[in-house]
Amino acid sequence: MKYLTFAVPCYNSAAYMERCIDSLLILKNYVEIIIIDDGSTDETPEIADKYAFQYPETIRVIHKANGGHGSGVNTGLAQASGRYFKVVDSDDWLDAASLQKVLFRIMHWEKEKKWADMIVCNYVYDHLYENRKKSMSYKNVFKEGQMLTWNDIGIFSPSQYLVMHSLIFRTEVLKKSGVTLPEHTFYVDNIFAYKPLPYVEKIYYINTDLYHYFIGREDQSVNEEILKQRIDQQIFVTKIVAGCVDLKEVKGKYPKLARYMTRNVSIMMAISSIHLLLIDSDEAWKKRDDLWNYIKTHNKNLYHKLRYTTLSSFTNLPGKTGRFVTVTGYRAARKIYQFN
Repeated sequence: MKYLTFAVPCYNSAAYMERCIDSLLILKNYVEIIIIDDGSTDETPEIADKYAFQYPETIRVIHKANGGHGSGVNTGLAQASGRYFKVVDSDDWLDAASLQKVLFRIMHWEKEKKWADMIVCNYVYDHLYENRKKSMSYKNVFKEGQMLTWNDIGIFSPSQYLVMHSLIFRTEVLKKSGVTLPEHTFYVDNIFAYKPLPYVEKIYYINTDLYHYFIGREDQSVNEEILKQRIDQQIFVTKIVAGCVDLKEVKGKYPKLARYMTRNVSIMMAISSIHLLLIDSDEAWKKRDDLWNYIKTHNKNLYHKLRYTTLSSFTNLPGKTGRFVTVTGYRAARKIYQFN
């Protein structure tokens, strides 16, 4: 068994995928790299096959019809044989020294036959072309070097939430959770980083900047203009996240986790609401009302928390003044945290 499976969904990634794959080949005998060619029309298939030929014991390539990022993740998870599983987007990369730390920790657990269900590492917003970086750590949330449960965690700051870039799941836990991502849809990483959490019983935090999240492509899904164009998909994923876990059940076992997961839905609601405000059309206002009514209809308890006690409540401030405050706050947060 390999210690760690990397799934690398690729769609027309020829310009940057080699940087990603090369970063995963540290201690290559202990990892499995599954490159999922998602119906690419550029040189991605040839580059992927070249790597598989050069590293046959480490790299597998799956060529498939285009299904979107979620389809690639689903395919990688279905084929994974490693003890742990991590998704690495083809335009991102991992830090070599940090990856060694992670692998050495997993090797230690293999000897003891005791494993964490989820490993948390820091990630970096990397504005590579502008030579700017912003590291996002979790040292105030998780005690380093200890096996923790959700009852042991601290308080997340406003800028902190668990994202796909920061998480490594035990493969068995992911499969047990039944997480499956919709095809031909952007922003599905929010589902991947949310639905499995109640199945995690042991957490281990490694305070190292493992994942470099590349910021700078004009066609990137987090680009503000692109997000506005794809707002229907953001809304669709927000609805899935809001309804895929029974938060009352979670609260009974892990109150702190339930609080975090509610906050996570709140952040997604805020993102959807803010970008609908930025679109500022009659249709956008209707979609905003429809989204809130959807939550109210399907989960009144969650609706009241989101509407009155969490971050998303600030996106519902009335009138032009309320809209100005919301948008100004969003602009300030984007400047401080450099997330797009």
